[in-house]
Amino acid sequence: MTLALVAPQTDTNRFSDAVANAGSKLLYHGVADLRRSPRTLIDLGPQRAVYRYQPTAEVRSGPVLLVPPLAVADTCFDLRRGCSLVSHLVDGGRATYVVDYGRISFDDRRLGMEHWIDDVLPAAIRAVSADAGGQPVHLVSWSLGGVFCLLTAAEHADLPIASITPIASPVDFHAVPMAAPLLPVAKLTGGAILTQLTRLLGGAPKPMVQRAFQLSSVTRYLTKPLTVATNLHDRDFLAQMEAVDEFTRNMTAYPARTFGQIYQRLFRHNDLADGTLVLSAGRIIRLADVTVPVLVVAGKGDTIAPLASVNRVVDLLTGSPRVRSRVAPGGHLGVLTGRAAQTSTWAYLDEFLDEV
Repeated sequence: MTLALVAPQTDTNRFSDAVANAGSKLLYHGVADLRRSPRTLIDLGPQRAVYRYQPTAEVRSGPVLLVPPLAVADTCFDLRRGCSLVSHLVDGGRATYVVDYGRISFDDRRLGMEHWIDDVLPAAIRAVSADAGGQPVHLVSWSLGGVFCLLTAAEHADLPIASITPIASPVDFHAVPMAAPLLPVAKLTGGAILTQLTRLLGGAPKPMVQRAFQLSSVTRYLTKPLTVATNLHDRDFLAQMEAVDEFTRNMTAYPARTFGQIYQRLFRHNDLADGTLVLSAGRIIRLADVTVPVLVVAGKGDTIAPLASVNRVVDLLTGSPRVRSRVAPGGHLGVLTGRAAQTSTWAYLDEFLDEV
């Protein structure tokens, strides 16, 4: 009897897949399909371009406006084919829009949070509502985009807003581990060092923003080559890593004044942990003035906006008729558009939008 030494089929498949994926990375510079969902420009203004995504199914519900944070490309919502919140929404029959802020330059250094709260977001919301036949708009936002949506809704009760879903949006900034090393320095200097530096540079430059995002998961960043080698057989895993890398490369800058306000009011003074923001002398915005339903989603593994930082807002939205909180797997970006998002965050969002 002859014994044939044959590797298990699963190992053979893994090896074949690894070879094929390595070939794709070498010959075609990657395996991810980074084509963006088709869309049409419907509104344009300073630091504002509003797009409507091409529907792929009969529209059956009110319009959804996707709101990214500053310094981030709107591709966070349309990361790659096969893992795109945009595709999920349009395939589900939802009229889907996004606001893009464009590139921030040195000339924009004097723009403060007021510009987005009073001008950019209200104009985008009104444009979407008008394009959708006057219907109120569901705001779905990520990271500080969620904070800006809540502040906009609190300050402008007349806006046609149907609901708000802030995903991975920190409110208690003293519960953010990444901020802890900066707080003693800020206390000693009154926050002057970082504020003066960003004024000199005209804002938080693109390389600083990119590096901060990468170092938010420093272990994963440092072990990336080993991670790629270990998962070379998993095409979907590799595609996700490539898409995240491309997303990070497209990060932009923060205007100096906006960055200074975020640093001083949110990080240093932790204004929002008590539900109020002292935006300027004599102007206070209260989260209790938000009067629409809110779904809060936090990521289990989020080091930028950990659970305590995100969920603090639930107790502060006392004027909202309905506040629901959910926890989903993933880090800061993963909770929005990771490989597990479809069965967690996106499912929670569908359920919420169908109810409100």
